[in-house]
Amino acid sequence: MLIQHKPLKRFGQNYLIDKNILNKIIETINPRKDDIIIEIGPGTGTLTKLLAARSNNLIAVEIDKRVVKDLQSELPDVEFISGDFLDVDIKNISEENNKRLRIAGNIPYNITSSIIFKLIDNNEVVNDAVLMVQFEVAKRMTARPGSKDYGILTLLLNYFTKTELCFRVSPNVFFPRPKVYSSLVKLNFKQISESKEFQKLFIKTVKAAFSKRRKTLKNSLGSSHFSNINFDKCGIDLQRRAESLSVDEFLDLTSFIYSQPAN
Repeated sequence: MLIQHKPLKRFGQNYLIDKNILNKIIETINPRKDDIIIEIGPGTGTLTKLLAARSNNLIAVEIDKRVVKDLQSELPDVEFISGDFLDVDIKNISEENNKRLRIAGNIPYNITSSIIFKLIDNNEVVNDAVLMVQFEVAKRMTARPGSKDYGILTLLLNYFTKTELCFRVSPNVFFPRPKVYSSLVKLNFKQISESKEFQKLFIKTVKAAFSKRRKTLKNSLGSSHFSNINFDKCGIDLQRRAESLSVDEFLDLTSFIYSQPAN
């Protein structure tokens, strides 16, 4: 395919050019006409065109001002936002349309975690997300307790979503060719019953527990902003490491912290 604009390294641009992979992504997303879909980083518009053919409500967010004008001319029925997705108020978009959002994109690998944390922070307005990410990150997203890939990202995604690693992708289907393999992942966001306050405390608890990954929970929590809490009656063996705890155990730990007078 003809690439009119040279991909820019500072934006982490690696354009997806393989039609078979693009069609597999569309099959995974399975867009419907009345969906409110936000595409992150349309780039040359290869995925955008396929999404626009199946959805009446497509919003594409592109940080590269060079390509926005071309895309607007080619796809007049798509709403384009020129800017950084991390700055977009997706909660407002959801409220304006009175509908939860669907997110899709071949996202810049250098800001993958930032994008996922933004979706988690707005979990109540996101239905699902289908994202192309670095394969090593995908392994962290779907890791098992006790493994080297199991960490903060794994725990938060396990709590807020049902995460599926859909398929692995070769570097050969991108231009320019990245040095790593990629993977398509799907995040189905759960309806969380706990309050926003509890959710934020859960995130803080997980981050505190992993702040000293190779240390025991007693050491990690004792060195965090929870150092004033006596965890003797929390029901969790504090000689364990954070990487050995399941989501349910972290929920129990969060509930214990939540019940403390100072918190």
